[in-house]
Amino acid sequence: MPNLSIRAAHPSDERELVLLDRDTWSYLHAVSPPPQPPYEPFFRGRFGPSAHLVAEHEGRVVGYVRLGCPTELASHTHVQQILGLAVSEEVRGRGIGRALVRAAVQEARDRGARRITLRVLGNNTTARVLYESEGFVVEGVQPEEFFLGGRYVDDVLMGRSLL
Repeated sequence: MPNLSIRAAHPSDERELVLLDRDTWSYLHAVSPPPQPPYEPFFRGRFGPSAHLVAEHEGRVVGYVRLGCPTELASHTHVQQILGLAVSEEVRGRGIGRALVRAAVQEARDRGARRITLRVLGNNTTARVLYESEGFVVEGVQPEEFFLGGRYVDDVLMGRSLL
């Protein structure tokens, strides 16, 4: 996509990311209830700006990926995990999600990780196809792990080597 850049998030992105998160919320990928006022800050705890890459198109934030260690254990620091990915509805299907996944893979390598993993809901076919096309494979399934929007949904663990 022309005029697309992927960059590290800045504290000044907070408002745009809060709105993006609210606007993209869906049981297709969220395991928590819909956001309600008062809205929580986007950057919080160990997920500050340094845990995020943002996609910017024509000066506007249109997507993000959250990357971090799956746990806080020292024995687990060689693994990075995609902990969130969102793309604005109006620009979906233009390669922004793919660009964010590729940027996350590169960032994980830059951080010295040997593996990158993620969890995706079993009914999120679009995301699963994207991740598979970028080299992720299913490494485990927790059947009916979540009850979302009136139905049980599998939790799918995917991963790939960075070596």
